[in-house]
Amino acid sequence: MKNSLSILTVPAFDDNYLWIIHDGVHAAVVDPGDAQPILQALAQHGLTLSAILLTHHHADHIGGVPALLAHAPVPVFGPTRDKIAVVTQKLQQGDELQVPGIKLDLRVIDVPGHTLGHIAYFAPEQRWLFCGDTLFAGGCGRLFEGTPAQMLHSLDQLAALPEDTAVYCAHEYTMSNLRFAKEVEPGNQQLTARIVQEQAKRDQGIPTVPSSIALEKQTNPFLRSREASVISRLQERGKIQPEADASSRFGALREWKNHFA
Repeated sequence: MKNSLSILTVPAFDDNYLWIIHDGVHAAVVDPGDAQPILQALAQHGLTLSAILLTHHHADHIGGVPALLAHAPVPVFGPTRDKIAVVTQKLQQGDELQVPGIKLDLRVIDVPGHTLGHIAYFAPEQRWLFCGDTLFAGGCGRLFEGTPAQMLHSLDQLAALPEDTAVYCAHEYTMSNLRFAKEVEPGNQQLTARIVQEQAKRDQGIPTVPSSIALEKQTNPFLRSREASVISRLQERGKIQPEADASSRFGALREWKNHFA
């Protein structure tokens, strides 16, 4: 059917995923850091670009936009607070949009932390989440601009979405993230099983993305920073004091990951 929506996975750079949402005729692209693979995919599938969706200002997410606009002058949606020059429609928490050209309704969620203006797009009908570099499969983004408290709140919002929501993050960082998760929760049996399943995908060259909110809540330490098993591990490793609050625990967890080999 021409009007049912699908998502194409477009690899770029070393480990980025760019997403094309399409109905068989028209397409919207999420975070096109590189134009060339997008243009190739559009041509291969006979698709006409109708919109560009951006989550934040980093170059590997927006670098391909000028070349795509030269190809097709389409609306560019993006965060109000990240001040991206090419954005024609600025979005923030609670905004809703109908993506031009395709029958897709999206709700905007402010998810500061990785950048201060970072947003995510949630499709309630399809249960799709496009979260850029906020939530990863098995991990979360680095805090380049925001605070641990901001990122914790952002992840709490995403964790509150329906558990069957498919999580379309922007990088293939999964196995590295899960190695860290295993260090944090060595006794998590769901995590152990996930590592086997995801490694099998990578051995076959299959993306580990999308994951799901349910799977992340079971195995992602950054969605589990309030769990007793995570807190005790942080204390055992001398990362926190017993009186540490939720934001401090989350910050210690993120800092541990920053230096984890």
